[in-house]
Amino acid sequence: MQNHRRFWGAIAKDFFWKTKHTGRFLEYNFDVTKGEIFIKCMEGATTNICYNLLDRNVHDKKLGDRIAFFWEGNEPGDELTVTYGELLQRVCQFANVLKSLGVKKGDRVSIYMPMVVELVVAMLACVRIGAVHSIVFAGFSSESLCERIIDSQCSLLVTADGFYRGDKLINLKFLADEALQKCREKGFPVKKSIVLKHLSKEPEEVVGSQSPPAKRSCPDLELHWNPDVDLCWHTLMKGASDQCEPEWCESEDPLFILYTSGSTGKPKGVLHTVSGYLLFVATTFKLVFDHQPDDVYWCTADIGWITGHSYITYGPLANGASSVLFEGLPTYPDMSRMWAIVDKYRVTKFYTAPTAIRMLMKYGSEPVYTRKSLKVLGTVGEPINPEAWQWYYSVVGEGRCPVVDTFWQTETGGHVLTPLPAATPMKPGSATFPFFGVVPAILNDSGEELEGPSEGYLVFKQPWPGVMRTVYGNHERFETTYFRKFPGYYVTGDGCRRDEDGYYWITGRIDDMLNVSGHLLSTAEVESALVEHKAVAEAAVVSRPHPVKGESLYCFVTLTDGATYNATLEAELRKQVREKIGAIATPDYIQNAPGLPKTRSGKIMRRVLRKIACGEKDMGDISTLADSGVVDELYRNRCCTTA
Repeated sequence: MQNHRRFWGAIAKDFFWKTKHTGRFLEYNFDVTKGEIFIKCMEGATTNICYNLLDRNVHDKKLGDRIAFFWEGNEPGDELTVTYGELLQRVCQFANVLKSLGVKKGDRVSIYMPMVVELVVAMLACVRIGAVHSIVFAGFSSESLCERIIDSQCSLLVTADGFYRGDKLINLKFLADEALQKCREKGFPVKKSIVLKHLSKEPEEVVGSQSPPAKRSCPDLELHWNPDVDLCWHTLMKGASDQCEPEWCESEDPLFILYTSGSTGKPKGVLHTVSGYLLFVATTFKLVFDHQPDDVYWCTADIGWITGHSYITYGPLANGASSVLFEGLPTYPDMSRMWAIVDKYRVTKFYTAPTAIRMLMKYGSEPVYTRKSLKVLGTVGEPINPEAWQWYYSVVGEGRCPVVDTFWQTETGGHVLTPLPAATPMKPGSATFPFFGVVPAILNDSGEELEGPSEGYLVFKQPWPGVMRTVYGNHERFETTYFRKFPGYYVTGDGCRRDEDGYYWITGRIDDMLNVSGHLLSTAEVESALVEHKAVAEAAVVSRPHPVKGESLYCFVTLTDGATYNATLEAELRKQVREKIGAIATPDYIQNAPGLPKTRSGKIMRRVLRKIACGEKDMGDISTLADSGVVDELYRNRCCTTA
């Protein structure tokens, strides 16, 4: 793209600006040797994202009666719809609630909620008054919540009593109370906590609430109510006006903080700002999913992650889209739940993670539901192995739906490498090409740009509107993490291969790259080779030090139902990797892993696997694991290593 100003300027005309920007569209410095790193977009412009997502759609585009969200609860039959007009009304009410509690422009508000409509209401109410939301995934521990509240100096917490994930009752208020107690002990008392009664509400509280009564009774949910701190969402909303003027914000005012794990262990507060983020997520959503007015879109992520921020809330609402908002699990009450929802709402665009695809693959290909409405399939979160891609394309999409395999990060705000449906010839497992205005490069260890087919560090040479601006409260960490290794480039931390056709293939995190006898190997590549065997459902590969080769491959494999682990299978797997990649990639150790240590979002915690492979007993913090019992079993059954 030759002219940023013209391209993004044309897109900016679709949105409302209280004042127009002056000067250059995008200004930046990516070179730490030339001064402080900065990115500025549309300086001089003022707007309000909530106004652009709701008021503009309701009043200017006359979409007040269009459904914004089809909410599907944990239990089948637990459902509701909310229109753009209703959403605007609720957001204004809650914005007035926040103002009545003293929340003002620039204040940080922590949100710790399940996947309910009120979560969207809370985040947009913050944005309406210029407050900065910091959403913490409801699967995180009280310690994680406390750490994030303190780091971003939040003045208020918004939470809920509890929710079900499948059969499991999560007492969210108990965890929130624990976090607030930890905050007090660390000298940072949070004065007020607004609590949504999602499971325990009284019948009269249903009036004025967007959550219906829970279909499942929850006698085990004990609520401790602290009258000095706790405020009832429903009570506050009853007395609130549904008129609230938006706070006009500068382009580079903070929009939200979202924490992502850092290599040092301490989470980084990724800060996104107003105008650039709005333009980027609106445009990537529209083009990558080929959005049409009659679409029903479903992203299965949790809003607690960046995918949910960008492609459940901000991107779809900026385009006036109708989306599914799902509280439950893909496997509850049975393995067909996702496809039941696709058919129920006639979902046209579907966006999910390779982890979910591989899990559903494991249970076979019988088409219980038609899925005839699907038009575009998306994948996000990690590189997808070609076998899972083929199953997704052939079985789920019946070979008629383009697959958009999107690469991006919390830090990038939106898609940076992605196919465009029906426009980009697909290659299974490749994120294909950069999005408009994104300029990737591949560097070697010396920081030299590699041309043509090559493999090395994936970096970007210039910013795009939606890239992060800093690590909240620690700009030095921002510069060190993303810009110091190779001055002049944004360093993604991912390895990448570019093939002879110019397609980009993400090979995994740089710390998931192995150097075996001087050869750089990608763990994702080895995992993909293992998973291609019909007996393997999932694989995770880590490095183990080797006295001669430098590093050796230690592989954990989860078998498909009915498969048996034995010496014959182990030999077949070694042979398969050798044939797919080469003798240099032959696994040194293969361990049968009935389960893998995963976070509640489904990501494999490879740090723990590396410790198991090395025989280290101290696993560090594993509080974010969905099932910590898996770790003990893997450690007990680890391979006898000779090195």
